[in-house]
Amino acid sequence: MGKKGASSGPSMDSELTAKTLERAALDLLERDGVLGGLNLREVADRAGVNRGLVYHYFGSRRDLLRSALRRNVRERIAAIRLQDRPERFGSRVRHALKGSVRYASAFRLAVLLLLDGDSQLRLMPDLPRTQELLRQDQEAGLIDRDVDLVALHTALTSLSTGYVLARSRLAKEFGVGVRELDERFIGLAERLCSAVDGPSKDTDEPAEDSGKG
Repeated sequence: MGKKGASSGPSMDSELTAKTLERAALDLLERDGVLGGLNLREVADRAGVNRGLVYHYFGSRRDLLRSALRRNVRERIAAIRLQDRPERFGSRVRHALKGSVRYASAFRLAVLLLLDGDSQLRLMPDLPRTQELLRQDQEAGLIDRDVDLVALHTALTSLSTGYVLARSRLAKEFGVGVRELDERFIGLAERLCSAVDGPSKDTDEPAEDSGKG
Protein backbone atom coordinates (compact mmCIF):
# COMPACT_ATOMS: atom_id res chain seq x y z
CA MET A 1 0.00 0.00 0.00
CA GLY A 2 2.88 2.35 0.77
CA LYS A 3 4.51 2.07 -2.67
CA LYS A 4 1.23 2.26 -4.46
CA GLY A 5 0.49 5.54 -2.72
CA ALA A 6 3.82 7.16 -3.51
CA SER A 7 2.22 9.00 -6.42
CA SER A 8 -1.27 9.35 -4.96
CA GLY A 9 -0.60 12.46 -2.92
CA PRO A 10 -1.63 13.06 0.66
CA SER A 11 -3.60 9.83 1.01
CA MET A 12 -0.41 7.90 1.77
CA ASP A 13 1.15 10.29 4.29
CA SER A 14 -0.78 9.91 7.54
CA GLU A 15 0.04 13.29 9.06
CA LEU A 16 -0.48 15.18 5.81
CA THR A 17 -3.71 13.27 5.11
CA ALA A 18 -5.09 14.11 8.54
CA LYS A 19 -4.22 17.78 8.11
CA THR A 20 -5.70 17.82 4.60
CA LEU A 21 -8.97 16.30 5.82
CA GLU A 22 -9.16 18.73 8.73
CA ARG A 23 -8.52 21.67 6.43
CA ALA A 24 -11.21 20.42 4.04
CA ALA A 25 -13.66 20.14 6.95
CA LEU A 26 -12.89 23.71 8.03
CA ASP A 27 -13.26 25.01 4.47
CA LEU A 28 -16.64 23.32 4.02
CA LEU A 29 -17.84 24.60 7.36
CA GLU A 30 -16.77 28.11 6.36
CA ARG A 31 -18.66 27.75 3.09
CA ASP A 32 -21.85 26.10 4.34
CA GLY A 33 -22.19 27.47 7.87
CA VAL A 34 -22.94 25.70 11.13
CA LEU A 35 -26.39 24.40 10.27
CA GLY A 36 -25.16 23.03 6.97
CA GLY A 37 -23.57 20.19 8.90
CA LEU A 38 -20.69 18.28 7.42
CA ASN A 39 -20.88 15.66 4.67
CA LEU A 40 -17.97 13.25 4.94
CA ARG A 41 -18.09 12.38 1.23
CA GLU A 42 -17.67 16.08 0.42
CA VAL A 43 -14.80 16.33 2.88
CA ALA A 44 -13.02 13.41 1.24
CA ASP A 45 -13.67 14.77 -2.26
CA ARG A 46 -12.36 18.20 -1.31
CA ALA A 47 -9.26 16.65 0.27
CA GLY A 48 -8.72 14.47 -2.80
CA VAL A 49 -8.74 11.19 -0.89
CA ASN A 50 -10.93 8.09 -0.62
CA ARG A 51 -13.83 8.50 1.80
CA GLY A 52 -12.69 5.42 3.66
CA LEU A 53 -9.64 7.35 4.85
CA VAL A 54 -11.90 9.70 6.83
CA TYR A 55 -13.06 6.74 8.91
CA HIS A 56 -9.56 5.27 8.98
CA TYR A 57 -7.99 8.39 10.50
CA PHE A 58 -10.90 9.80 12.50
CA GLY A 59 -13.52 7.10 12.95
CA SER A 60 -16.52 9.41 12.74
CA ARG A 61 -17.77 12.85 11.74
CA ARG A 62 -17.58 14.03 15.36
CA ASP A 63 -13.98 12.85 15.76
CA LEU A 64 -13.00 14.66 12.56
CA LEU A 65 -14.63 17.86 13.81
CA ARG A 66 -13.02 17.52 17.21
CA SER A 67 -9.58 17.02 15.69
CA ALA A 68 -10.01 19.97 13.31
CA LEU A 69 -11.19 22.13 16.21
CA ARG A 70 -8.18 21.24 18.34
CA ARG A 71 -5.79 22.17 15.54
CA ASN A 72 -7.66 25.40 14.80
CA VAL A 73 -7.93 26.37 18.46
CA ARG A 74 -4.17 26.13 18.93
CA GLU A 75 -3.80 28.85 16.29
CA ARG A 76 -6.73 30.86 17.67
CA ILE A 77 -5.45 30.95 21.23
CA ALA A 78 -2.16 32.45 20.08
CA ALA A 79 -4.04 35.31 18.43
CA ILE A 80 -6.87 35.79 20.96
CA ARG A 81 -5.29 35.04 24.33
CA LEU A 82 -5.09 38.12 26.52
CA GLN A 83 -1.91 40.15 26.76
CA ASP A 84 0.25 39.57 29.84
CA ARG A 85 0.47 43.25 30.72
CA PRO A 86 -2.30 44.94 32.76
CA GLU A 87 -5.01 46.45 30.54
CA ARG A 88 -8.44 47.99 30.78
CA PHE A 89 -11.14 45.42 30.10
CA GLY A 90 -12.28 47.33 27.01
CA SER A 91 -8.82 46.89 25.48
CA ARG A 92 -8.95 43.18 26.25
CA VAL A 93 -12.36 42.95 24.60
CA ARG A 94 -11.08 44.69 21.46
CA HIS A 95 -8.15 42.28 21.21
CA ALA A 96 -10.35 39.22 21.83
CA LEU A 97 -13.00 40.25 19.31
CA LYS A 98 -10.48 40.98 16.56
CA GLY A 99 -8.85 37.60 17.10
CA SER A 100 -12.23 35.88 17.21
CA VAL A 101 -13.22 37.39 13.88
CA ARG A 102 -9.97 36.16 12.38
CA TYR A 103 -10.59 32.60 13.57
CA ALA A 104 -14.37 32.52 13.22
CA SER A 105 -14.27 28.96 11.83
CA ALA A 106 -13.11 27.67 15.22
CA PHE A 107 -16.20 29.13 16.87
CA ARG A 108 -18.45 27.59 14.23
CA LEU A 109 -16.86 24.21 14.86
CA ALA A 110 -17.24 24.65 18.61
CA VAL A 111 -20.95 25.45 18.30
CA LEU A 112 -21.48 22.54 15.91
CA LEU A 113 -19.86 20.19 18.43
CA LEU A 114 -21.85 21.76 21.25
CA LEU A 115 -25.11 21.18 19.40
CA ASP A 116 -23.95 17.66 18.64
CA GLY A 117 -23.67 16.92 22.36
CA ASP A 118 -19.87 16.75 22.61
CA SER A 119 -19.08 16.40 26.32
CA GLN A 120 -15.35 17.07 25.90
CA LEU A 121 -15.68 20.49 24.27
CA ARG A 122 -14.05 23.40 26.09
CA LEU A 123 -15.30 26.82 25.08
CA MET A 124 -12.59 28.45 27.21
CA PRO A 125 -9.37 26.44 26.72
CA ASP A 126 -7.32 29.30 28.21
CA LEU A 127 -9.62 29.67 31.24
CA PRO A 128 -7.15 29.51 34.21
CA ARG A 129 -4.72 31.99 32.63
CA THR A 130 -7.48 34.41 31.60
CA GLN A 131 -9.04 34.36 35.06
CA GLU A 132 -5.65 35.07 36.62
CA LEU A 133 -5.03 38.02 34.29
CA LEU A 134 -8.46 39.46 35.07
CA ARG A 135 -7.75 39.04 38.79
CA GLN A 136 -4.47 40.92 38.36
CA ASP A 137 -6.26 43.69 36.45
CA GLN A 138 -8.76 43.95 39.29
CA GLU A 139 -6.02 44.13 41.91
CA ALA A 140 -4.32 46.85 39.85
CA GLY A 141 -7.50 48.91 39.97
CA LEU A 142 -8.31 48.52 36.27
CA ILE A 143 -11.52 46.60 37.02
CA ASP A 144 -13.92 47.58 39.82
CA ARG A 145 -13.54 45.51 42.98
CA ASP A 146 -17.21 44.49 42.99
CA VAL A 147 -17.12 42.99 39.46
CA ASP A 148 -17.68 39.22 39.33
CA LEU A 149 -14.74 37.94 37.26
CA VAL A 150 -16.43 34.66 36.35
CA ALA A 151 -19.42 36.60 35.00
CA LEU A 152 -17.07 39.03 33.24
CA HIS A 153 -15.18 36.19 31.54
CA THR A 154 -18.50 34.59 30.59
CA ALA A 155 -19.62 37.87 29.03
CA LEU A 156 -16.40 38.07 27.01
CA THR A 157 -16.77 34.50 25.72
CA SER A 158 -20.46 34.95 24.92
CA LEU A 159 -19.84 38.26 23.15
CA SER A 160 -17.08 36.78 20.99
CA THR A 161 -18.96 33.59 20.15
CA GLY A 162 -22.29 35.25 19.43
CA TYR A 163 -20.85 37.96 17.24
CA VAL A 164 -18.65 35.78 15.02
CA LEU A 165 -21.57 33.42 14.41
CA ALA A 166 -23.97 36.20 13.42
CA ARG A 167 -21.74 38.89 11.88
CA SER A 168 -22.17 37.97 8.21
CA ARG A 169 -25.95 37.71 8.50
CA LEU A 170 -26.20 40.91 10.53
CA ALA A 171 -24.09 42.81 8.02
CA LYS A 172 -26.32 41.62 5.19
CA GLU A 173 -29.51 42.61 7.00
CA PHE A 174 -28.10 46.04 7.88
CA GLY A 175 -26.83 46.50 4.35
CA VAL A 176 -23.24 47.24 5.38
CA GLY A 177 -19.93 45.53 4.71
CA VAL A 178 -18.82 42.86 7.16
CA ARG A 179 -15.50 44.61 7.81
CA GLU A 180 -17.27 47.88 8.44
CA LEU A 181 -19.63 46.21 10.90
CA ASP A 182 -16.64 44.60 12.63
CA GLU A 183 -15.05 47.97 13.28
CA ARG A 184 -18.28 49.60 14.42
CA PHE A 185 -19.26 46.73 16.70
CA ILE A 186 -15.81 46.28 18.24
CA GLY A 187 -15.52 50.01 18.87
CA LEU A 188 -18.89 50.11 20.63
CA ALA A 189 -18.14 46.94 22.61
CA GLU A 190 -14.94 48.55 23.88
CA ARG A 191 -16.87 51.66 24.97
CA LEU A 192 -19.60 49.65 26.69
CA CYS A 193 -17.02 47.65 28.61
CA SER A 194 -15.67 50.83 30.20
CA ALA A 195 -18.56 50.36 32.64
CA VAL A 196 -16.40 47.92 34.63
CA ASP A 197 -13.37 50.23 34.80
CA GLY A 198 -11.82 50.62 38.22
CA PRO A 199 -10.23 53.70 39.83
CA SER A 200 -7.03 53.27 37.78
CA LYS A 201 -8.84 53.65 34.45
CA ASP A 202 -6.66 56.65 33.58
CA THR A 203 -3.52 54.56 33.72
CA ASP A 204 -0.67 55.26 31.28
CA GLU A 205 -1.26 51.99 29.41
CA PRO A 206 -0.47 52.12 25.67
CA ALA A 207 -3.39 53.44 23.66
CA GLU A 208 -2.68 51.50 20.48
CA ASP A 209 -4.86 48.59 19.45
CA SER A 210 -3.48 45.36 20.91
CA GLY A 211 -5.31 43.12 18.44
CA LYS A 212 -3.26 41.05 16.08
CA GLY A 213 -6.18 39.90 13.94
